[in-house]
Amino acid sequence: MAGFTLSERLDQLGARYDDLTQQLQTAELVSDSSKFQKVAKQHSDLQQIVAKHREYQQIEKDLAGAHQMIAEGDDPEMKQMAYDEEKQLVAKKEIVERELKVLLLPKDPNDEKSVIVEIRAGTGGDEAALFAAELFRMYSRYAETQGWKVEVLESSPSSLGGMKEIVAAINGHKVYSKLKYESGVHRVQRVPATETQGRIHTSAATVAVLPEADEIDIKIEAKDLRVDTFCSSGPGGQSVNTTYSAVRITHIPSGLVVSQQDEKSQIKNRAKAMRVLRARLYEMELEKQQSAIGAERRGQIKTGDRSEKIRTYNFPQNRVTDHRIGLTLHNLGDVMEGKLGALVDGLVSHYEAERLEQELAQA
Repeated sequence: MAGFTLSERLDQLGARYDDLTQQLQTAELVSDSSKFQKVAKQHSDLQQIVAKHREYQQIEKDLAGAHQMIAEGDDPEMKQMAYDEEKQLVAKKEIVERELKVLLLPKDPNDEKSVIVEIRAGTGGDEAALFAAELFRMYSRYAETQGWKVEVLESSPSSLGGMKEIVAAINGHKVYSKLKYESGVHRVQRVPATETQGRIHTSAATVAVLPEADEIDIKIEAKDLRVDTFCSSGPGGQSVNTTYSAVRITHIPSGLVVSQQDEKSQIKNRAKAMRVLRARLYEMELEKQQSAIGAERRGQIKTGDRSEKIRTYNFPQNRVTDHRIGLTLHNLGDVMEGKLGALVDGLVSHYEAERLEQELAQA
């Protein structure tokens, strides 16, 4: 925004939005689906900030009216009403102005992407595996409320019906923008079904949320891959088929290894494995960029270490606590059913506010 005041920048965006609105109504653009989609996306991207700016402008007009009533009014009761209105409008103006500044922050280029979610049982044995399965169900339910599609890419069930590991793709609009702060260690405190003395146990599962990379983001050379095939196996290692449909792909330069055996088709398993490999390589690139930028700017790219304990789910007290933002909710049952709005929105608001403070400090 260098060289322009906030007001001038918003006026420019408003003019651009009005121009795009007119373009969308022309027969020429409607007949060209490719151009129409491009313009429609630009229009959609500007819609929220333009609406917020117009709300801000209306507040300024209302404030001017209140000022005039205070200066020129003779009726004490009307003047008092104007004073009260002015006080409310000033407070509202500060909130809307801050919201506008947040909307003008540089966008995370990955926010629009779908994601690969990897959930693994941590400390706690079978109880951790059961919790990992419940976390996957929680995210699946949340995805349903957002209109997203969940596709299991890889899974490793445990003997008691839990999941040692599950990898899934969640596809939809701005999935990464909502789920990117879920990476980390999720801790559960409860009495396991196998506990005979009623003691509360603490177990954990790790969650990693990776923006799904396409071929444009990550170029993988065939010479850098070693592909091995083998027979699929079920829980306990027993063979579940006699064909070599399972696939193990090793990316030689990085040493990353991805296995996939959920499909009966070797071709489908290979395609799924490549999606996971591409996402992991993309995350490695992001981490390299992050370390190069410097400590004071890292929060703008990614927040949270997946080795960090980020959240505790306490079943006896029906409580869930996100330790990063100090948010505690007493509706754990609803959260486990996928009602994550309060947690997700709280995290997004917190880290957007941090980014704004950093931006203003460096302005």
